[in-house]
Amino acid sequence: MKRLKDGLRIQMLVVKALMIRELTTRFGRENIGFLWLMAEPLMFAGLVGLVWTLMKGTEMHGISVVAFVVSGYVPLTFFRHGVSKSANIFVANGALLYHRQVKILDFIFVRVLIEMIGSMMAFVFIAVILGYFELFPMPHDLGYLLAGWGIYVLFVLSICTVIAPLSEVSELVEKLIPVTTYIAIPFSGTFNLVSWLAPEARSFLMWSPMVSGMELMRYGIFGSAMQPYYDISKAITVSVCFLAIGLLMCRRIRRTLVIG
Repeated sequence: MKRLKDGLRIQMLVVKALMIRELTTRFGRENIGFLWLMAEPLMFAGLVGLVWTLMKGTEMHGISVVAFVVSGYVPLTFFRHGVSKSANIFVANGALLYHRQVKILDFIFVRVLIEMIGSMMAFVFIAVILGYFELFPMPHDLGYLLAGWGIYVLFVLSICTVIAPLSEVSELVEKLIPVTTYIAIPFSGTFNLVSWLAPEARSFLMWSPMVSGMELMRYGIFGSAMQPYYDISKAITVSVCFLAIGLLMCRRIRRTLVIG
C-alpha cells in the first residue's frame, strides 16, 4: 500500500512539473500567460455566438441562441485543440524520457488536462458573464452537466492516445488532423440537438460519445427546454475501445523512440 501511495505521489509531481513546463513553453511568462488557455475558446465562442444571433435571432426552439452556441462550441474547441496538440507530442518531449519516472502517457495526459482546464475556465467565465445579462440560464442539473463533460473528456483523451503514436508512424497524420476535426463537427452535436433529427440519424449518432456528452451537458444547462438523447454505455464502450487501441500503440511506439 505504501509503494502505491509513493508511486501516486511521484506521478502527481511528474504531471505537475510537465504542466508547468508545457504552460511556460507555450505561453511564456509575459502578458496574461496561461490565461490564453481560457481566452482562445472564449473569443471563438463569443464570435460564433454573435454571428448566430445576427443570423437566427436571440432564441431558437425556446433556447437562447448565445447559450446554445457557447455550450457547444467551447467543448468543440477543447476537442480540436486536444487532438491537434497530441500530434508529434513524443518528438517534442522525447528527451524527458531520460528520467525514469516520466512515461509517454504522461505527455498525452498533461496536454489533454491543460486543454480541459482552459476550456472549463472559459465555459464557466462566459456562462457567468452571459448569465449577468440574462443570456445564459442557471444550470438545471450540475450532475448532468459534469457527467457530460466527463464523457466528452474521456473520449478526447482516448482519441489523443491513438493520434499521438499514429503521428510518429506517418507525417500525413498531422496534416490530416485539421480536416478530420472539421469533418467530425456534424457528428459532435455542437450545432444541433439530437431531438431535431430523424429517428434514423438519432440512432446512428448514439455511437458518438461527443453527442452523448453534449446532450448531457445541454440537458444539465437547459433542463426541460430540450429533450435529451444519449447512450452512456455506448459512449463509454467506444471511448474505452479507442483507449485500449491507443495504449497498445503507445507501448509499441515506446520501444522505437530514441531518448535524447
